[in-house]
Amino acid sequence: MQTETLSYVKEHANHLELDGPLLITQKGNARFVLQNVEDYEYQQESLALLKLLVISDLSAKEDILSFDQAFAD
Repeated sequence: MQTETLSYVKEHANHLELDGPLLITQKGNARFVLQNVEDYEYQQESLALLKLLVISDLSAKEDILSFDQAFAD
């Protein structure tokens, strides 16, 4: 994962090209991760699919899974 400072990102925001996620640091500490929209959407869809798999596994083991149980964090 490429790493840049927040100052660098601010100065070069118009010309940034992301090949993958960009770790942004501030005062030497990791603060943000910048990624393109396609990667973000893919990540969110993957998490939703994993959650559905967990829900289906739990419901197969139990008789009934309530709505609150299914969508609890």
